[in-house]
Amino acid sequence: MKRMLVIALACVGVAIGLRATYAQPQPAGDGPRYSADGSLIRPADYREWVYLSTGLNMTYGANAPNPARNQPFNNVFVNRTSYRQFLDTGRWPDRTIFILEIRKSEEHVRPNAFGYTQAAISGMEAAVKDSRNGSQPWAYYSFDGSGGLTESAKPLPASASCQACHSTHTAVEQTFVQFYPTLFEVAKAKGTVKPTWSPLIEPQAAPSR
Repeated sequence: MKRMLVIALACVGVAIGLRATYAQPQPAGDGPRYSADGSLIRPADYREWVYLSTGLNMTYGANAPNPARNQPFNNVFVNRTSYRQFLDTGRWPDRTIFILEIRKSEEHVRPNAFGYTQAAISGMEAAVKDSRNGSQPWAYYSFDGSGGLTESAKPLPASASCQACHSTHTAVEQTFVQFYPTLFEVAKAKGTVKPTWSPLIEPQAAPSR
């Protein structure tokens, strides 16, 4: 019996050790939170964070958006701690998390006769700056699933188009601060706008014949 008790206690110790390895303690604050397998947990309270801006029917490619499609709204939120630090320094601290909330648009919702109002959520993405990601701290996530939004998401691969776009076309670090008028003024005052950033859209190459 004594031997069996020792073996049982040893097994419990191994199980606790494995659990500690895969389930790292979550740091305090309003930064990103991860599940035991390293997936980013979709924050439930992001609408209590700082709202930065909304874009309507934004398109980064060369082709104009299809006028027949629904005109989506892109709402951007950032955690409060990182927002306050950006106001002081013009830079995003470690454990910054952005949420991009994509909503469909509606027309003629009483009493609105013209224009668009926001409707149901159609997608959600996140951008996270975390030193645990190594030499490239910024990672991107999509919570879009076949049955609606997922509770967590793995980082998108480095080959994903968002990585190249955020590296090339952003005004501050890997973030589109140029779309957030208040913060863009802060970045300019703090001197943190990338010297390579240009406000002009690059000319598109003429189609080959």
